Amino acid sequence: MKIMQSVFFSLALTGICAQISVAEADRGRDGEVKILYWQAPSILNPYISGGTKDIEASSMIIEPLARYDANGQIVPWLVETVPTLENGGISKDLKSITWKILDDLKWSDGTKFTSADVEFTYRYCTHPDSGCARSNKFSEVSSVETPDDQTVEIKFKIPMPNPYGVFVGAETPILQKAQFADCLGDRAAGCTTANFGPVGTGAFEVVKFQPNDLIILSANENYREKSKPAFSKVVFKGGGSAIDAGRAVLETGEFDYAWNLQLAPDVIGAMGEKGKGQIVAGFGPLVERLMLNHTNPDPALDRTERSIVKPHPFLNQPAVYKAMSLAIDRNILVDTGYGTAGKVTCNWLAAPEAFNSTTLSCDKQDIPAANRLLDDAGIIDTDGDGVREFNGEPLKLLFQTSENQVRRDFQSLIKQWWAEIGIETELRTINASVYFSSDPSSPDTTRKFYADVEMYANTFAGTDPQFYLANALCDEAPRPENNWQARNVTRFCMTEYDTLYQTYVDTVDRDARAEIAKELNDLFVQNGGIIPLVQRGRLSAHGNSLGGVELNVWDSELWNIADWYRR
Repeated sequence: MKIMQSVFFSLALTGICAQISVAEADRGRDGEVKILYWQAPSILNPYISGGTKDIEASSMIIEPLARYDANGQIVPWLVETVPTLENGGISKDLKSITWKILDDLKWSDGTKFTSADVEFTYRYCTHPDSGCARSNKFSEVSSVETPDDQTVEIKFKIPMPNPYGVFVGAETPILQKAQFADCLGDRAAGCTTANFGPVGTGAFEVVKFQPNDLIILSANENYREKSKPAFSKVVFKGGGSAIDAGRAVLETGEFDYAWNLQLAPDVIGAMGEKGKGQIVAGFGPLVERLMLNHTNPDPALDRTERSIVKPHPFLNQPAVYKAMSLAIDRNILVDTGYGTAGKVTCNWLAAPEAFNSTTLSCDKQDIPAANRLLDDAGIIDTDGDGVREFNGEPLKLLFQTSENQVRRDFQSLIKQWWAEIGIETELRTINASVYFSSDPSSPDTTRKFYADVEMYANTFAGTDPQFYLANALCDEAPRPENNWQARNVTRFCMTEYDTLYQTYVDTVDRDARAEIAKELNDLFVQNGGIIPLVQRGRLSAHGNSLGGVELNVWDSELWNIADWYRR
């Protein structure tokens, strides 16, 4: 026992010494860290981009008032504490939340961060001509008030059981009023200098940004924690492929961190055996899915109608989208693409567990049942070419996704299965940096959706899916008037869904909210908005010499980069 006590005492002393050495260490002491995102960021302002790559890259620079830690818990970031009913920060009627900003908080340019910056960010996103990609986060906010420089009071139109959707998490960081003052409304997208190099409160500031390629950052000398960040420089490389990213960390050691290693399990397993790095994984609400276009993407249509107003010629038919789902063998997709880093899911909302519906079943492929469904609906092959028709329209699909080996494998399998039920599929892959970009002039983005079916994965911050569920609301459809920045990419529109969503927003009890969320999930899936495939574990890798990494499935993966260090 004395020996064991001695060991524990020694370890305790070691821990204390380590804490002292870190506290006394100089900022930037560990030199350079190299990060590789094979989906390259195209902008550093998440308010005018829907891409995860852009949100995560910008999270090193601009920050929210609070964020979610690796356990999904809200933690204060630029504020003293998280407001609650118990501490008086949330009003008893649930119609306001008050945040207290940290004292002496500075922007990276040395100027003072105040409540005026928060209020400005609200006005920036809610301007009717901004095309803000996060506008749904603010839909129930009536005002943002600033009683003094350190106080922000957010008032809501209705009681808000979950008042943390605004300025919490990487999707809604604070913009500096002085820098973005001339970028309101329709000028937002054109403010290249600000959008490519925002002044922030984060651990790093932008030195150089080359869209779809490279970001160079240096340690923020005005960062609020004197000994952080440990690194003086970040080299953030974008582009390439998931397999190149994995090799660069796990095999060659050229980079310190590789994001989103969407690779076959045998491939990433072999890389991990090289001994140069570690694979980190965690399950959250990330779901690989097929999005079904409810509007007509025919290129022959006028640009004011294509994927905007005209209904799809056959994807709105229940027999069609249900047969498409029945034909898919999700177990093969999991085994082929993810192994233990994937799970079959029938749900759009796969996590948290309390919100995961058990109503739907999709774990068994049934080609005969899919064919019977189409036959019974009178959707048959009338000319013997192997392709069924509906109202004379052949069931021919353009199926697009981002350039990635796992997704190409999925496409090939799904094409084969759909051929067995009389659906002809043309496959298309697009460079990920283009596919997930916010460029309103590009025809190849997920939000333009100039295809019948598209495949990708996305997620949401935190553990309450209120704003994620808003992505299926009728008025959230991307269109020219909102600069193609709204989030309902399928153009799904259902009055019953919109009404039930409002009930969700108005409901206070968490258990009741969970039940309503399950109903919303079921409505979206069962009515052809989406075909869920795989609940994906977040899978990334870091070099053995990189310490401090905490994989976070509820926020940006780079959420605690200020704590990273060289071992």
